[in-house]
Amino acid sequence: MAQPPVALHISEDTESDGQEPSPCNEGAMHTSFRQLIQEQSSLVEAAAGAELEMPARDRESPEPQQGDEHAGYSSATLRILASMPSRTIGRSRGAIISQYCNRTARLRRRSSRPPLQQLSRAARPSLRQHHLDTDPAVATLEEKRSLLVKELLSLSPGQRSHMLLSVPLSLAEKRTLRQELSGQRGSPREDTQRGAPFSPCGRSKYHIILGCRGLWYGLLSLLPAVQPWHHALKQIGSRFGSSVLSYFLFLKTLLGFNVFLFLLLLVFVVALQAAYPPAPASHQPFTGLELLTGAGYFTCSLLYYGYYSNVTLNEPCAARPNCSAAAPPLPYNMPLAYVFTVGVSFFLTCILLVYSMSRSFGESYRVGGPVGDLAIKVFCAWDFKVVRKRWVKLQSENIRTQLKELLAERQSRSRPRSPCRQLEHVAVRLLAWGLSLGTVLGCVVAVHYFSEHMHAVQQDAGSRASGERQQEAVLLVLPLVVSLINAAMPHLYNLLATWEKWDSPVLEVYVAICRNLVLKMVVLGLLCYQWLSRKVVCSSEACWETCVGQDLYRFVVMDFIFTLLDTIFGELVWRLVLEKRLKRKQRPEFDIARNVLELIYGQTLTWLGVLFSPLLPAVQIVKLLLLFYIKKTSLMQNCQSPSKPWQASRMSTVFITLLCFPSFLGAAIFLSYTIWSVKPSETCGPFQGMETIYESGKTWVRLLEKSNPNITWFTWVHQYLLENTFFLFFVSGVLLAVIYFNIQVVKGQRRIIHLLKEQIANEGEDKIFLIQKLHSVYEQRERRS
Repeated sequence: MAQPPVALHISEDTESDGQEPSPCNEGAMHTSFRQLIQEQSSLVEAAAGAELEMPARDRESPEPQQGDEHAGYSSATLRILASMPSRTIGRSRGAIISQYCNRTARLRRRSSRPPLQQLSRAARPSLRQHHLDTDPAVATLEEKRSLLVKELLSLSPGQRSHMLLSVPLSLAEKRTLRQELSGQRGSPREDTQRGAPFSPCGRSKYHIILGCRGLWYGLLSLLPAVQPWHHALKQIGSRFGSSVLSYFLFLKTLLGFNVFLFLLLLVFVVALQAAYPPAPASHQPFTGLELLTGAGYFTCSLLYYGYYSNVTLNEPCAARPNCSAAAPPLPYNMPLAYVFTVGVSFFLTCILLVYSMSRSFGESYRVGGPVGDLAIKVFCAWDFKVVRKRWVKLQSENIRTQLKELLAERQSRSRPRSPCRQLEHVAVRLLAWGLSLGTVLGCVVAVHYFSEHMHAVQQDAGSRASGERQQEAVLLVLPLVVSLINAAMPHLYNLLATWEKWDSPVLEVYVAICRNLVLKMVVLGLLCYQWLSRKVVCSSEACWETCVGQDLYRFVVMDFIFTLLDTIFGELVWRLVLEKRLKRKQRPEFDIARNVLELIYGQTLTWLGVLFSPLLPAVQIVKLLLLFYIKKTSLMQNCQSPSKPWQASRMSTVFITLLCFPSFLGAAIFLSYTIWSVKPSETCGPFQGMETIYESGKTWVRLLEKSNPNITWFTWVHQYLLENTFFLFFVSGVLLAVIYFNIQVVKGQRRIIHLLKEQIANEGEDKIFLIQKLHSVYEQRERRS
């Protein structure tokens, strides 16, 4: 049978044969992609028709070097499969070079090409040279490369470098192209066409631009080194995995929140009060015990609420009642600045927390099973820019640890259980939860009665006028007992987790976090109730806000001391016992749940004490810095990698969520109730003599309205927005709605991606069906012939 004719409707410009193509009629420029698609389709149909009419001897000859996945298919079927777009992507360098040559030509003419209506028919663009991509016999690879070099020379240096970066070729090919460009760029004619400068001033300007660009790239390369703990975090992640790394990343996040809070309080409250100190009071001598108790020398200092004055700081007659000096142009009201700074800092911290939680939801709750992640990690994880031996070793350890986590996660999902086994696990877990909640109740009752007892002991010691050292020792007893409970109970919960035998280490960490969180939050709730009831153990009766600040300072310091003791005895001493006494090649594992809950507990204490101790965030900053280096050193020297590797893809999201809702929300409720409802002290502090702390804002608004009647709108804003609780509930509802909608958007995106994956799988099945039909057609034609 005769082969069907192949008709390619390609318009050519016959006048330009043998000549260099002009910018208007080059083959790279065309007006319709549909025509090019028709051309490719006609080529494939022509090849298919030719194969259908092949003799029997050609059909029976096997195609060399074909895979086993299509064994049994005829050579015609295999050739059509080999010409599919999915089989030819990335195979031909000539196709890539031609594609980017065409793209370069389009980029060059984007600004200089005249409208198509103004051109003659012979000068309009055609598809004359698009057969370079489909027929390799027309042009060799060298011709295509020379054409690409010619097009790149016509671009500006910025466009040229951007195009070379985007070409999907190897580094050797790109280096060859750059050498050819640098070799051909030196001719005066081409430099004149590009408008390159030849004057000394122009050359100096060009070298200055190159120097500035090199300096900028050098600064960008130093950016990772400027980031805090960049190398340390990489080292931890490569050796211990993402689960342990999540703790140190969370610590870094908390450090950022505390630095932000400290800077606000320092600029608007602490620094100004230090510049205008109140009347000097009798200071006690510094003995060193104040570092533990927070009392003594620190009582009348910038550390606590009672030191701050209730006057306008820069007013010349603030200390002298019979003074006739003029009022300052910008009076600074300390009570108003104190309450507004605390309120604004909490509001901005809330916005940062919501933003961090929303971004963490978008990054963590992503779609992709362990199989796809495993393939990406195997084939695409290596960074070829790494050349130093130290970083190569670090990256190889990181990839190996991530592969272990992915394989462990995949293995944990494929473990079926029998119904009897599931029922047994449910009964054990219910009993473990009952025991844990019972211990929480017992600890809370013990803390309550012990606090009442210590309050009575303090009153008795004050009435008997006992020694100062004894009174300060009594101040440390309640924080010592609470910190001892917080340090001992997580080990009991670890024993319960061992009894429960969790298969998934992720669920084990989540359960431990929930149990520890319930214990710490309930104990803190009881302490907040006692602080607001004025049942606080204090060294003086002058200002109850200062006593609360001292109590919170002692809790923060005692929590840090017990963290150090737990690190020493739970990691260092236990490692020595395992290695020296028990002769085991085993080290303790890093307890993520307990250490994370210690961070959340310490941060909650800091937020609770901002109103009563403005410099408490500075104490927390020092504590976090010391904790990072101590924990990192102990981790590297005393701990081993997790025995069950697991991927902490959502761990950061859980940590931020726990920090936001139980911790920050509880602290915000406590401070809001204190500002709106609790009466401040009568003799000290910036709000002395007022019914509530919030009344300072009302007083300032009334004074402002009397001094300037034209700003009555500000009074309306204060009355209907700040005093109205509906506005506060509305703002809180908006923030919660933002979080909710962000979660729903992420879930919707996950569902859409899941549907798209199903559609891709269905299209693959459709291709298999069509290939089978095509093979049956060949078999039928073979039988007929």
